[in-house]
Amino acid sequence: MNPPPAALNPALAQTLSALDRVILGKSEAVRLALTCLLARGHLLIEDVPGVGKTTLAHALAQVLGLAWQRVQFTSDLLPADIIGVSVFDAASGGFSFRKGPMFTQLLLADEVNRASPKTQSALLEAMEERQVSVDVTTYRLPDPFFVVATQNPFEQLGTFRLPESQLDRFLMRISLGYPDAANERALLAEGDRRELLTGMTPALNPDGVRELQAAAQRVHVAPALLEYVQTLIASTRQRTDVLLGLSPRAGQGLVRAARAWAMLAGRDMVIPEDVQAVFAPVATHRLERAGVATALDHAAFIAELKRGVPVPV
Repeated sequence: MNPPPAALNPALAQTLSALDRVILGKSEAVRLALTCLLARGHLLIEDVPGVGKTTLAHALAQVLGLAWQRVQFTSDLLPADIIGVSVFDAASGGFSFRKGPMFTQLLLADEVNRASPKTQSALLEAMEERQVSVDVTTYRLPDPFFVVATQNPFEQLGTFRLPESQLDRFLMRISLGYPDAANERALLAEGDRRELLTGMTPALNPDGVRELQAAAQRVHVAPALLEYVQTLIASTRQRTDVLLGLSPRAGQGLVRAARAWAMLAGRDMVIPEDVQAVFAPVATHRLERAGVATALDHAAFIAELKRGVPVPV
């Protein structure tokens, strides 16, 4: 567990410490998840069952004082099951809208790729515009609104691949991976980590989260860093082995994520290491590469891209 820097906001330091106690040995993944929230993005966790994906989402909601809902995505799930439905009211003679689980501050879309493309598309407007449209009425979603979706990358039977437009709504994609030997022994000895969440005192509240999100976007980015980001993004479009490079929106997301990562490091300005730390989680799920790429292929590819772009001094 990495201790938070002394310059870090006390509430953020408490948040990181609490998350590290629940999710053992995954400090980088925990910080990336929190970075994604502070950057006002959405998070896709792609990993095998049983490594703590749901626990991480629950821990984030609990520690940050956010209301949350979990929706188990299945093949028979309908858009109305998530968004809500208009119901006829006999007393008034009209229809009233009953809000679905979408109207929460942290939505866990569990195994999102098990739902049909029609149901997956119910998240598109919500994740981009932070609103939903039903019939002729638009309803604003709570602020903050943070989607954490999970999927199993190895199980293809009964799943529907997320299209590029859906993947692009996620600011980051991360994996937790298996714990190391020492932390796995601690998990075996101590049991279910979710029990630690019972009665846990939140370190923040929705107002505090909104303030930190605003503060993250005030972190300074020098012109040389913006040029570095632009060159990284452009390099993905110049490769013959890349079918679909990164868009300008991906570049904007990379800057937001670098600002939030810098703030979690206790700094008020972005340095090249911040951009490099968040580049892979922001980029890999947006890149369409020729052939089938494994996680190791992605890691090697991103490392090669970063080596090919001069780091500003």
